[in-house]
Amino acid sequence: MKIVVIGTRGIPGILGGVETHCEELYPRIAASGHDVTIIRRTPYIAENNHIREYKGVKLIDVYAPRRKSIEAITHTFLAILQARKLHPDVLHVHAIGPALLVPLARLLGMRVVMTNHGPDYDREKWGFLAKTVLKAGEWSGSHFSNRVIVISNTIADILKNKYGRKDTELIFNGVNIPDKPLSRQWLSKWGIDDKAYIMAMGRFVKEKGFHTLIEAFKRSGLSATHRLVIAGDSDHEDAYSQSLKKLAADENVVLTGFIKGEPLAQLLTNASLFVIPSSHEGLPIALLEAMSYNIDVLASDIPANRIAQLDSKSDFFHTGDTNDLAKALKRKVSEGCHRRAYDLGPYNWDEIAAQTIGVYKSVL
Repeated sequence: MKIVVIGTRGIPGILGGVETHCEELYPRIAASGHDVTIIRRTPYIAENNHIREYKGVKLIDVYAPRRKSIEAITHTFLAILQARKLHPDVLHVHAIGPALLVPLARLLGMRVVMTNHGPDYDREKWGFLAKTVLKAGEWSGSHFSNRVIVISNTIADILKNKYGRKDTELIFNGVNIPDKPLSRQWLSKWGIDDKAYIMAMGRFVKEKGFHTLIEAFKRSGLSATHRLVIAGDSDHEDAYSQSLKKLAADENVVLTGFIKGEPLAQLLTNASLFVIPSSHEGLPIALLEAMSYNIDVLASDIPANRIAQLDSKSDFFHTGDTNDLAKALKRKVSEGCHRRAYDLGPYNWDEIAAQTIGVYKSVL
């Protein structure tokens, strides 16, 4: 099969949950003997990333304006035109924003699979107009895609109840079981090799809740024995990301920037506790990745975080409640933040690739 993928910023090494999903998924599909092309957004392609292929996946760079209000829709329009020239058997569209243009792809004669990664209109960064467009994208993708993949039961229920789409295919996000590094070189570089630390990671947008985490850490009184480390950065520098960085500096929180590979592996291997304070997620790869390192976790009690592998009583706090998070942090630390073994069988990337290929075949 020839598969063209749009809706992602691109791969490899580009920040974002959808991007991590695609970086893991499509090399496996290509390795199964299929012709896979990902169309990337030019603003996210670093100087050392101007490549035409990654692990068997072909890469095409198409223009996108670096303005968050029009970036996705402009790029998707141009990407669909580019995809049509390639005559794919399947066009795979990721996320509900790009799904707004699924009808265009269908009019151009393409078979479309869409993956709904979650109700992005719940993200706090979007205004009324953007939320309206995203809801329209969810409606469009649900009605006009040949097949719809969802990454959680919560999303499946949304599409069933809102649009009567009962034939969605549930395919989780995945995670790799890592080899834990012995080196602590990067911890020394960040100045956190002499004290236990609590960590979080993600993009610096309001719905990730890092401001709540920083304030809760301050109220917990744990700074005498622990540091707080946040790995990540912003896609588009704005008032929120600037205020978050100032807050972190004022409270002596360590910001590592966007990291992957060995630095991130060292950070995850040695963390005492992983916290995900989000008010919105689809199925967070960051949470699964932390669990793959056997870290004790603490998560906001949104439906997307309530996966079966976590304890419904001890692993959650009330979303957005700074005092409850502070109490939960103190409780976790007092209990020792022990290493844990999680059943990650449902999140195997090889199985996920096979399931996705099965969806493509059903479209054909």
